[in-house]
Amino acid sequence: MQYRMLKFFFIGLTFMWALLPADASTNQPATSPRYRAIVSTDIGGSDPDDHQSMVHLMLYTDTVDFEGLISTQPHGSKKAEILKIIDLYEHDYPNLKTHSDKYPPPDALRAITKSGVASPVGASGFGQPTEGSDWIIQCARRNDPRPLYVLVWGGIYDVAQALHDAPDILPKLRVYFIGGPNKQGSVNAYNYIEQNFPKLWMIENNDTYRGWFVGGNQTGEWENTKFVTTHVAGHGALGDFYVTLHNGVLKMGDTPSLAWLLHGVPEDPTQPGWGGKFVRTWDGRKTIFDHLPTNETEQAEVFGVIEIALPMPEGFSATNTATLILDAHSYIESVNEGKVLRFRFATRDAKVFSYVIQSDFAGLDGKSGKFSTTLPPVERTNKPSTVHPNWWTDDPDPALFEGTHPGAKSVSQWRVDFLSDFATRMDWCKSPAPR
Repeated sequence: MQYRMLKFFFIGLTFMWALLPADASTNQPATSPRYRAIVSTDIGGSDPDDHQSMVHLMLYTDTVDFEGLISTQPHGSKKAEILKIIDLYEHDYPNLKTHSDKYPPPDALRAITKSGVASPVGASGFGQPTEGSDWIIQCARRNDPRPLYVLVWGGIYDVAQALHDAPDILPKLRVYFIGGPNKQGSVNAYNYIEQNFPKLWMIENNDTYRGWFVGGNQTGEWENTKFVTTHVAGHGALGDFYVTLHNGVLKMGDTPSLAWLLHGVPEDPTQPGWGGKFVRTWDGRKTIFDHLPTNETEQAEVFGVIEIALPMPEGFSATNTATLILDAHSYIESVNEGKVLRFRFATRDAKVFSYVIQSDFAGLDGKSGKFSTTLPPVERTNKPSTVHPNWWTDDPDPALFEGTHPGAKSVSQWRVDFLSDFATRMDWCKSPAPR
């Protein structure tokens, strides 16, 4: 009898072990669904943190069904930068696959790597179809009941192009946009989407993402530089490459979009998770000046779209040009709309901005002024948008500010958890699983 009881005990124990997830490191339950995702990245631009985020992504390719890796870089395709990191992944793949049999072969990742927008996009916000935008359409139209998450790590150009070319895919898309500076750079594409596809499901993360590298537990091994030297350096080809990036300092500002799918409730942006916690967006975020603002008392909402829409100056011809130079370094070209001369841009800081106009038209050349951008009032943020029912953004709750960054604490509070998980997977690059 005692032998039979022990036998049934060990059979039951084996059955329970089989029910555990193949990869328990992300703390997801065994019944956790596998999400579909495409990543659009401006890797190869001025900020090397996209490379850091792509290294991190490679370590999690066993947890998500990645269907596309798109280079979206209006200054020339950087598809080769993605392929370079896949080559490094191939070096570490023999060790990684001993820890999880769901890691895809390197050639499978190469097959889904595409070139997206590779040249500037005009004021309309869209241009010509790209390999990347066509791939978004193709994936969205697949006979798969799951939604398609599009994680945007740069300009939102290819999403705008895909929606322009195939508006029928809108119900299938779940867009997580790392905005802020990326919104600045692709403001026309963003404006096109916001104006023409108000029912799009969108998380617009303008400042929350900073919680990945600002705040939280930064003591000892969890400090941004110490973490890299302790848990990344000497950890396979991916780790050796990572330490060459950003002076060996962890940033990974785009990674919260992937972390959103790793730990949390992706279907509900109001719930906490590694990728943040968000609120329904509000109306009134766009500011249109019908004149040249002159001083800081003229205000716009930070992170909102700003337009200076001037009545067309008499004598300004179709061949005349005008450029608004913002704070001596951002150049915004005017758009001649016939009756209106429009400058469109976005900002990422709450501050006073100065500008000057440079033009071959004497009536505008040298005109200058100021305006300020501010956080929105509570009276505005407390009222969910009546136009964008599926659009979420940074939580303005003061308790979730990390310094000046709204919502960032909803990410930084998880710092030890998500970095511990990352460290575990970096270990996998170095050594095979014990037999």
